Amino acid sequence: MGLNAATVFAQQAPVEMADTMRSSGKIYVVIATIAIIFAGLAIFLFTIDRRLRKIEKEV
Repeated sequence: MGLNAATVFAQQAPVEMADTMRSSGKIYVVIATIAIIFAGLAIFLFTIDRRLRKIEKEV
């Protein structure tokens, strides 16, 4: 019962940081930064995969 009360309380609390960032437009900077990081990781993993395929074919 204590856990249920904690989840209800957490759902009622407003997220002030998200509202502040959304109103000032900074949320888009955060989203763009995360997207760039994920794109960089995807490109990095893709290039490593290509290199490993090349090495496997040679061996």
